Amino acid sequence: MANIARPRRSVLYMPGSNPRALEKAKTLAADGLIFDLEDAVAPDSKPEARRQVREALAGGGYGRREILVRVNGLGTPWGYDDIVAAATSGAHGLLLPKVESADMIRQAEAILDAAGAPGDMAIWAMMETPRGILRAEEIALASPRMGGFVMGTSDLAKELHCAHTRDRLPMITSLGMCLLAARAHGLAAIDGVHLDLSDDEGFEYSCRQGLELGFDGKTLIHPKTIDKANEVFSPSEKEIEWSRRIIAAHAEARAQGQGVVVVDGKLIENLHVENARRLVALAEQIEDMRKDLASA
Repeated sequence: MANIARPRRSVLYMPGSNPRALEKAKTLAADGLIFDLEDAVAPDSKPEARRQVREALAGGGYGRREILVRVNGLGTPWGYDDIVAAATSGAHGLLLPKVESADMIRQAEAILDAAGAPGDMAIWAMMETPRGILRAEEIALASPRMGGFVMGTSDLAKELHCAHTRDRLPMITSLGMCLLAARAHGLAAIDGVHLDLSDDEGFEYSCRQGLELGFDGKTLIHPKTIDKANEVFSPSEKEIEWSRRIIAAHAEARAQGQGVVVVDGKLIENLHVENARRLVALAEQIEDMRKDLASA
């Protein structure tokens, strides 16, 4: 379901109960938006937030940004109605909180199907409990609609009784297990939030760690962090130039019937070319989004 090459460098949570924030999101340089009906919304405000999110999506104006609606769990009074409302809202995907089994995904899938959701509407899973982490592959395989994992590192730290340290060593196993399941089955993977908005250096470190681990991008809680996340998770000019060189060199070698090519003394194999194509495709889509934002 998910196109891993799609830019997901910065994915910003937006409270569904705040119409001004939903409108402001149209001007932000985030690659993705999560319209939140769960944690960011007080219980008494949830039905109104659901209505406001539907109205915002119906009004359009979000351009190429990928939009997910984080619904309340099916065990709550609001979850079923949230999924029904999201099904035909125009969102790209549904984000389920605290997913712990394939059955939770399949229940949401059945509701989406019955509510008339388009075939390309994805289901994303918040991975934020020990049981969910241990069942990551089962969850990844639960439905053809699966789009990706979003790490809920704050809840995960609470559930693990671990410290949320700068290096996140207590959570590395959990992050790695989800990445393995996601990559094994062609899903996207978005890293968790950095909660200290006054810690710019720590935020950048967290982004770079997420990039090195293999995440596609980072979930964010404030617009001021968008630019740094975009910078860190974007392919560099050097990477793009090198990628284009090895793609061209490999194509030339293949045309001459050669199975091996050497560029600047480095042996280039198919695996290098595949990754190069991914980076170039990502860079091209990032540039398209930049142009759209500049012309808006």
